[in-house]
Amino acid sequence: MSTAVPIVLAGARGHGRWHLDNIRRLQDKGIVRLAGVCELTPLTRAEIPEGLGAPEQSADFGALLDSTGARIAVICTPIPTHADLALTAARKGVHLLLEKPPAPSYAEFRRMAEGIAEAGVVCQVGFQSLGSHAVPAVRALIRDGVIGEIAGVGGAGAWARAESYYRRAPWAGRRRLNGVDVIDGALTNPLAHAVATALVLAGATRAQDVAGIETELAHANAIESDDTSCVRVTTADGLQIVVAATLCAEDPDDPYVVVHGSRGRITYWYKQDRVLLQRAGHGPEEFEYGRTDLLENLVEHLADGTELLVPPAVTESFMRVVEAIRVAPDPVQLPDDAWRLLPDEDRRVVPGVDGLVAAAADTLALYSELGAPWAFTTAHPKEVSP
Repeated sequence: MSTAVPIVLAGARGHGRWHLDNIRRLQDKGIVRLAGVCELTPLTRAEIPEGLGAPEQSADFGALLDSTGARIAVICTPIPTHADLALTAARKGVHLLLEKPPAPSYAEFRRMAEGIAEAGVVCQVGFQSLGSHAVPAVRALIRDGVIGEIAGVGGAGAWARAESYYRRAPWAGRRRLNGVDVIDGALTNPLAHAVATALVLAGATRAQDVAGIETELAHANAIESDDTSCVRVTTADGLQIVVAATLCAEDPDDPYVVVHGSRGRITYWYKQDRVLLQRAGHGPEEFEYGRTDLLENLVEHLADGTELLVPPAVTESFMRVVEAIRVAPDPVQLPDDAWRLLPDEDRRVVPGVDGLVAAAADTLALYSELGAPWAFTTAHPKEVSP
């Protein structure tokens, strides 16, 4: 590529620091150039990784796109701002890498996706796990019948977050803020990859692939949204997908997705790009895969038509799950005897939840069906799509 693509990054603190480092990596390869940073408070020199120079800075996203001549905008801002910022870029002919979740409601997602399509720009949604070469490899194993007939897909995420995590921003841990949807829950933000990846492996990415959604939402922390939750998606062809998540694990571990077949199972640890194949009559086989960076994939798509890995259409079913969580009753506060504080780590844990998360992914059962003593209060009835 003869010229580096000019990029504006909106939201350069918090998770945005990862994008700064990634842009620096691609800039070193001559692929992109950081032309601008949009932040309410400009970055200090110390906050800009060495080698990125002195990009133009402004709190006015639209003006910054104009003045820098940006061709791509990376949007890593609070969830409620995604749609409007994406449409601002689209109307200026600027292509997008949009952090997940792409929007806090299905209506906002549709408004954004339709506006992007109308503008004729390209949008990549930042589900990095879907850039893993393990995803098409697992899909091929399923297609080839290696584990027999697919019985369902489970997902498990047992993570830990300190209480300070929920104080990092006004919108953290909120369902709504100043009357605007946020929906910052375990399944919709930190462990959203588990949901999106499970849906992709199940071949259920479009809105019409979803026939029903059941949710169980709870929180041990003093927050509004869920930190311990599970969801069951029933697909149009009757497949069940259950993803269980907690940010209150006793012993945090890497999240994974497991595909259950009549003759075996495939487990995919999506942060490690690692796959374990277990099937009748064979010893276990383990594989490790590479990963395509989503920003790099977007640049290549614009340059030579390389297939875009995560266009908005691939996230429709995920957004149906976000919507089901949005309209569900507010998450239940777990009783005081269901959690305890680890003072040294400034975090709350739910004893036994690690096993419940794993069991849900293993059996495709919800917490209430697994006999969690607190879960009977969190169950939310099945929602069937119109």
